[in-house]
Amino acid sequence: MSFEAPHKAVILARGLGSRMRKEAEGVTLSDEQSKAADAGVKAMISVGRPFLDHVISALADAGFTDVCLVIGPEHDLIRDYYDSIDKSRVTISYAIQEEPLGTANAVLAAEEFAGDDRVLVINSDNYYPAEALRLLADVPGSALVGFTRGGMLTKSNIAPDRIAAFALATADAEGNLAELAEKPDEETIARLGDDAVISMNCWLCSPAIFPAAKAIPPSARGEYEITDAVRRAIEDGDPYAVVTADVGVLDMSNRGDIASVVEALGDSEVTL
Repeated sequence: MSFEAPHKAVILARGLGSRMRKEAEGVTLSDEQSKAADAGVKAMISVGRPFLDHVISALADAGFTDVCLVIGPEHDLIRDYYDSIDKSRVTISYAIQEEPLGTANAVLAAEEFAGDDRVLVINSDNYYPAEALRLLADVPGSALVGFTRGGMLTKSNIAPDRIAAFALATADAEGNLAELAEKPDEETIARLGDDAVISMNCWLCSPAIFPAAKAIPPSARGEYEITDAVRRAIEDGDPYAVVTADVGVLDMSNRGDIASVVEALGDSEVTL
């Protein structure tokens, strides 16, 4: 079976950033950082240059050259910036999610961009190392990149208590996603065992994700969730391989995260 390595990426940048808007005790931001934080546009917070630049540069390092930013109608800050800078390795386009109705709804905004191709779907407030994203080049279908607990504890900027609350994924005998447990309790963590990996919403989706996203009901919090769309796609015959990455993901959820992200990425070279 021959297949083309994936080259399209969808970055979910529509979030309202309510946690980022909150003042954090003992955290001092530059004027530039404060402007982005106050607007709730987490991806544009400067860590030397916008955080999203680092995210996109890592995508390019891993062979993802076509990038679609899912933004809200009000996010001119993102569009104006990326329309104005030079890009030699990636093309950047935009899809508008009219209302913040959840991650699966955001993915639907990028349906035209995806076309018949598989697309990587990631968060805009997480930095996924290129070495994790490169693992997807050898996957013929859909996939989830699962991060080891050890990699997350030692190579991310996320506190252990926050990591413990992240979704856990297990694989079946064929290596495909068997169970995805969100906000697992201690009993679930023990039951899933040490082989379970952490989901950081790093999905490689075939076009089957779109009918699945249209078919799911809203979650208890009234949003359409990508996890529910993935489960539906699997039920409808599109298995998701679990690809294990022994690295950490950086998180830019609130103001307290900024300093640790600057420390981790501040000297990194960025080429878009």
